Amino acid sequence: MSAYLDAFWIVADLQIFLVIIGAACFGMFVGAIPGLTATMATALLVPVTFFMDPIPAIAAIVTAASMAIFAGDISGALLRIPGTPASAAYVEDSYALTQQGRGGEGLGALLICSAIGGIFGTLVLMFTAPQLAEVALRFSSFEYFWLVILGLSCAVFVAPGSALLGLLSLFIGLAFSMVGQNNPAAEARYTFGSIELLAGVQFVPAMIGLFAMSEVIRFYATPDSTNRPGPVRGSLFRKQLSILRRHPVQVLRGSALGTVVGALPGAGADIAAWISYAVSKKFSRTPEKFGKGHVEGLVEAGSSNNGALSGAWIPSLVFGIPGDSITAIVIGVLYVKGINPGPTIFITQPEMVYSVFLIFILANLVMLPLGWIAIRGASHLLSVPQRILMPIILLFCMTGAFAINNSGVGIMIMLGFGILGFLMEENRIPLAPAILGLVLGPMLEENFVSSMVRAGGSFMGFFDRPIAAGLGIATIAIWTLPLLRKIWRATRA
Repeated sequence: MSAYLDAFWIVADLQIFLVIIGAACFGMFVGAIPGLTATMATALLVPVTFFMDPIPAIAAIVTAASMAIFAGDISGALLRIPGTPASAAYVEDSYALTQQGRGGEGLGALLICSAIGGIFGTLVLMFTAPQLAEVALRFSSFEYFWLVILGLSCAVFVAPGSALLGLLSLFIGLAFSMVGQNNPAAEARYTFGSIELLAGVQFVPAMIGLFAMSEVIRFYATPDSTNRPGPVRGSLFRKQLSILRRHPVQVLRGSALGTVVGALPGAGADIAAWISYAVSKKFSRTPEKFGKGHVEGLVEAGSSNNGALSGAWIPSLVFGIPGDSITAIVIGVLYVKGINPGPTIFITQPEMVYSVFLIFILANLVMLPLGWIAIRGASHLLSVPQRILMPIILLFCMTGAFAINNSGVGIMIMLGFGILGFLMEENRIPLAPAILGLVLGPMLEENFVSSMVRAGGSFMGFFDRPIAAGLGIATIAIWTLPLLRKIWRATRA
């Protein structure tokens, strides 16, 4: 208890509060710009943290990452440009709500549920971090293979329209993920002699191209066919109490699932959001409304996003193993500050650990007023005439695509995927599964090859371990149960 009191007095400092406010504004600004992700916001803060004490440095990174994760939802809801692959899971619902004049309802739900998910993950981090970290360390390549397969399967099942078209979109993303040397053999594949493609197809320029560039192309190709979203009117929080009353199970389930998946090293918020959205649609009483402006999926997946962000700190603090790219940067900052993450940190420096917990809670509370300001400010974009807005969007897209590697190749990838996205939507092929296939493709291949090597080429190795067997059976059941149900109904008929 004394350690918590010490941590409280450490955090109750005007300097730390000002750092949190400044980092929150910075993270919100970076996350709302297409192509500038939470990881980039964190990386840009690292040089600044060298001049800070350890606690303010961690406060800046934690707050900026939390804000940037949510800010990616703003551009998705207003412009149909998801800021992160996790936001792509429910961008169709959030954008459809904006088109219906209910953008405030959708963004308000995402804001509040993001804060709830982040605080829930922090409470789990406070009380069960060592136990969850031990479970996470039991995950090998076999378990990660099934987890990735489960995430990819969810992309097909939650895609609006035909599942076959969703599968086609997923295969398009997986095909592009094979480009470059990012494979277990480090062999250059499908580069056609291009040095720039050796690093593979970056998912951020591809995501900007599929969602944003395709909208720009559509506007100039058929300007009369674009459905302009309505302005964000009314109070963001007026209907949120009734939404939380209708969907309390979804909020808790998304927060819990996001925290557990986030605790797995390398999994992160992307898989968590897709699985949470798929679970929400599976257990919903109105699954046919998903993808058409239904707030239920936003509630669960939005909670899962920030829950995964908190959960990623569990293996980072307990064992010094990064849970995602953000905590990998944080661990480097901690080492520079003379703090060594690991089991002994709870004994030697407990006040520092508990300070991190309190900062997480404070950052998620600060997210509510600042998120409201950001939404109100960004919503004015919808009042700008489209002939002026589209060139501005194109400029931001080019900036985001270029900023990934400071190379013009990102812009070319964005243009190519913009044309591809335009053609896919003209043929009613969903875009979101392609992004998930592009993100998870390298992870799928790496874990499959590693598992086959460890199992000596035997496929039964994927079912030898208890957790892997459970995930494998669950994944196969998800594939086969709908087919078996149709055969059973046909037989009975």
